[in-house]
Amino acid sequence: MTVWRKSTYTGDGNNCVEVGHGVGIRDSKAPSTYLPFSPAAWSAFLTTVKAAQSR
Repeated sequence: MTVWRKSTYTGDGNNCVEVGHGVGIRDSKAPSTYLPFSPAAWSAFLTTVKAAQSR
């Protein structure tokens, strides 16, 4: 079973994106479906987001 983690920006709300380690991401409003990501793809995504934030 995968443990899903909500974004720290969510607060107490249920309208968020969740990350499952080694699995992918899902919308908290539709938890039965998710988008699978390989570890390499997830790392590339995070690198791109962090680079965009620093601009």
